Amino acid sequence: MVVGAFPMAKLFYLGIRQVSKPLANRIKEAARRSEFFKTYICLPPAQLYHWVEMRTKMRIMGFRGTAIKPLNEEAAAELGAELLGEATIFIVGGGCLVLEYWRHQTQQRNKEEEQKAAWNALQDEVGRLALALETLQAQAQAMPSLSALEELRAELREVRAQVCNEHSTPKCQAASSKK
Repeated sequence: MVVGAFPMAKLFYLGIRQVSKPLANRIKEAARRSEFFKTYICLPPAQLYHWVEMRTKMRIMGFRGTAIKPLNEEAAAELGAELLGEATIFIVGGGCLVLEYWRHQTQQRNKEEEQKAAWNALQDEVGRLALALETLQAQAQAMPSLSALEELRAELREVRAQVCNEHSTPKCQAASSKK
């Protein structure tokens, strides 16, 4: 059974996304264990996320000037690791979408090129047939018409009849009996 390229590509992208989840979990674990990763990679986005989230909630509830306390280091590291894991999955999924879009555009471009080539071939064929038609029409016009041939045959009969009347030969008698 032949499997088309389109379902195989979809399965490939799905496999990549499934692999990205364990990768995200490993990144989360590394973020929890490494001080450098925790301090410089996980904490700043987590604190920013916490600040934006709390500021939005406070504004919705009507508190405008309230100061927002930062998260403690452990909670910020956990939130940062979660954000990093989700960002990894999101980036891999977005990359798959971009690759799928690019592949589709390439297929579309190839299809359009094939259609254009077929169209050009058809136009060339129509041009060739038009030239052949013109040639045949010119040949048909150059040929004597059917009525002209009938006139020539009638004149030929008259000439034969005159010749036969002047010279009575066996050929003339045979020709006049064929009529």
